Amino acid sequence: MKKIKILFFIYQLGGGGAARTLLNIINNLDRSKYSPVMVTLDFNGSYEPELKNDVIFIKLPTKRLSRSVFKLAEIIRNEKVDIVFSTIPRVNTIAILATKFSFTKAKSVIREADNLGGSLRTNLQLLGFGMIYKFSSQIVSLSEGVKENLVKRYKVKPADIKVIYNPVDLQNIKRKLEYGQINPEHKKFFDTEDKVIITAGRLVKQKDQKTLIKAFSKVNSHLKSRLIILGEGPLKEELMKETIKLNVQDRVHFVGFQENPYVYFKHADLFVLSSIHEGFSHVIAEALATGVPVVSTNCKSGPAEVLDHGRYGQLCEVGNEEELANKMLHILSLDQKRLAEIIHHGQKRAQDFDAQSIVKQYEELFETVFNH
Repeated sequence: MKKIKILFFIYQLGGGGAARTLLNIINNLDRSKYSPVMVTLDFNGSYEPELKNDVIFIKLPTKRLSRSVFKLAEIIRNEKVDIVFSTIPRVNTIAILATKFSFTKAKSVIREADNLGGSLRTNLQLLGFGMIYKFSSQIVSLSEGVKENLVKRYKVKPADIKVIYNPVDLQNIKRKLEYGQINPEHKKFFDTEDKVIITAGRLVKQKDQKTLIKAFSKVNSHLKSRLIILGEGPLKEELMKETIKLNVQDRVHFVGFQENPYVYFKHADLFVLSSIHEGFSHVIAEALATGVPVVSTNCKSGPAEVLDHGRYGQLCEVGNEEELANKMLHILSLDQKRLAEIIHHGQKRAQDFDAQSIVKQYEELFETVFNH
């Protein structure tokens, strides 16, 4: 039986949730049925070492997405690709155009990963993306909330969208918890009687770490705590200034991007997500899997779905530092018995997103697209 050759296309195999999802799909695909090819622009991505070594990995000789259409079309032709799979709007439009300009029978499957929209300019842009999306063979949404947004803002028909949750590689997390170590220079942040709160994500406006720092300063005034921030990004300096302004600079630690964030999660007392918007929130599912309680903003649209509207973690209003601080204090003040129950339920919930079962849904979808 001929293997279905799937080309996965993304900017870079870097430290974001979209790259993590592609990595989890590629590494868990059934190799007896599928042959994966990974294509990125000319960037070095932090997840590259985790890519299985049987994957054909190609970097386009450009850092400009707009210049990648014909180069990508050439690879689709030369590699005799059956399906092109991409994620993130601009990348999706390039992937669809490249598939068309390859003049082959290759089909395009695109994945929408976030709840975008708001300003008039952005909404018009999304309408434009939606017009191009109609030329794909299948649209995948990573949550029901993102599907609603696709219908509302991109004007895509609901029947053209299939919801598949993000795959979380539980086997990989388990392995990294067993064999991984916290960076020696960071161990002192955890060897303490203080409560340790952790967050992970790019230091960008969307993740709203500023509100988290404000909430943390309130928590710390009631209960001696530390805040560990994993991630890199353009707002680092601004966020550090905020810690100085609130006089918590000795209690907030910026530890950058970590290849193994899971050991950090495991040794924390609480994981917090303060985002303004998310598509699914992969990191919440990963945090649950490591056995740490979760508090998150109830932003559109992922956290409420992952936490089943508060059954598996606390939800609070976006940008509300007071409520966020109260929810954090609530969890940090629970007795050991109640905490153990919350952790156990969270780990069970994480099983619902296990990569092995989620990737099977992707495989069924790829097969359907290939045979259609």
